[in-house]
Amino acid sequence: MKRENQTQVTEFVLVGFSAFPDLQGVLFVVFLLMYLMTLAGNLAIMAVIQIDRHLHTPMYLFLGVLSFSETCYTFVIIPKTLVDLTAESTTISFPGCVAQMFFFLGLGGTNCIILTVMGYDRYLAICHPLRYGSLMSSHIFVKLMAGSWISGFLLSLFETTLIFWSPFCGSNIINHFFCHMRPVLRLACTDSNTTEVAISMMSMLGLSGSFLFIVLTYLLILGTILRLPSASGEREKAFSTCAAHLTVVVMHFGFASIIYLKPSPRGTLEEDILMSVPYTILTPFLSPMIFTLRNKEIKSALRKAFGKRIFSQKM
Repeated sequence: MKRENQTQVTEFVLVGFSAFPDLQGVLFVVFLLMYLMTLAGNLAIMAVIQIDRHLHTPMYLFLGVLSFSETCYTFVIIPKTLVDLTAESTTISFPGCVAQMFFFLGLGGTNCIILTVMGYDRYLAICHPLRYGSLMSSHIFVKLMAGSWISGFLLSLFETTLIFWSPFCGSNIINHFFCHMRPVLRLACTDSNTTEVAISMMSMLGLSGSFLFIVLTYLLILGTILRLPSASGEREKAFSTCAAHLTVVVMHFGFASIIYLKPSPRGTLEEDILMSVPYTILTPFLSPMIFTLRNKEIKSALRKAFGKRIFSQKM
């Protein structure tokens, strides 16, 4: 039933990390350092892929697009969180909340699809090497990237519209550190159970569908790798090519499933916040490190780029 005689909500209050008052100073320093390192890592990957022509292949171009998407993804959440950790007022306007949720869901969905496409690219490169050039041409690459962004933001538009279609005229306190779907939806004046179930189903289908597709591609990749002669060194090269991507996939989808596929959607404030930190802050922080440390060509290109820069400065 709609709540009567109540003022329409024009802004929300983010409870954030007020549940951990003694840790807010420490959290600010930790999150700030992680954010700066995340930015530095992603910007370094994008720069070195742009500079080094040897990395102008679909595999690394996909990685560059993923780094750009994750840079935008962290920008949507972390700066506002850092401000709220030091500010007395932790409000966010109604349009600001809508925009934050839209871009968070859109970029998160885009990241999932890009990781799925990267798995498909590895499958074509390893299982169909002779036809790889035609199956993953520049034209197809552009279509896959455009499709990833369009699909991610179309789904976000649908979910955000579904959530904010209901009127908000009661409490404006969001029990989270950003405009997360479920805490916001619980503030609606109307019964939100049906909407929550619909959104949970969409999230479940999207995450499980993408993850199962990646699992299928890696099963096919594994079958191909095991047929390669072990003495030639091709097995080791193929495994090293896939290791970083597979690590990020497990981490990304694992943390996402904890948030969106957990059986009980109504946990305590502390649980909801702590469960969201790995997906929103830790995963983007670790992702560029994993792709850099586990990839010899990226490391080599970075050494060349920074080595030339240091040498030119000394001169």
